[in-house]
Amino acid sequence: MATGDLTTLANVKAWFAPPLTTTGDDALLTRLITAASQFIQAWLGRTVAETAYTETRNGFGGTRLFLRNRPVVSVASLTVDGNAIAPSSGAGQPGYLFDDSSVYLAGYAFSRGQQNVTIAYTAGYAATPPELEQACIALVALRYKERDRIGQVSKNLAGEVVSFTQKDMPADVQTLLDQYRSVVPA
Repeated sequence: MATGDLTTLANVKAWFAPPLTTTGDDALLTRLITAASQFIQAWLGRTVAETAYTETRNGFGGTRLFLRNRPVVSVASLTVDGNAIAPSSGAGQPGYLFDDSSVYLAGYAFSRGQQNVTIAYTAGYAATPPELEQACIALVALRYKERDRIGQVSKNLAGEVVSFTQKDMPADVQTLLDQYRSVVPA
């Protein structure tokens, strides 16, 4: 499995009915897994796997800052106006706290200024959420099956017309992915 891939070759092959047991298309399927994983992450506007980030942001005078990547797993450092802010040692104690989408200040504020807040943190998932993996599997299977009808909108078979979708992804996959789409402006 390549870095950034959202599923494995074995899981994709198991999805087909009947499951694929030959190895002749393994290289193609592996390439499709990487392409579908990259497509999904680009469409989501985020990296799924845990990744370290450093953001420099404008202070706005408040005590909460939404981060661009989620879920937030840890915060390594936070500075406001060049001053390091330590983690809070407990409820009501000065410092920073965080949840899966934000960092909060107790006893401090993100003072107004341009590019005066710097935060280093880790966000993402240690393991790909099952629904994201399934979305990737579905896209790989769709692209694999579409390869012999590229560009076809419909096909006449024994007097019946079969229509093919021309969308980037099926509606059920898009609905699933919408839950993970980044909504914080970059």
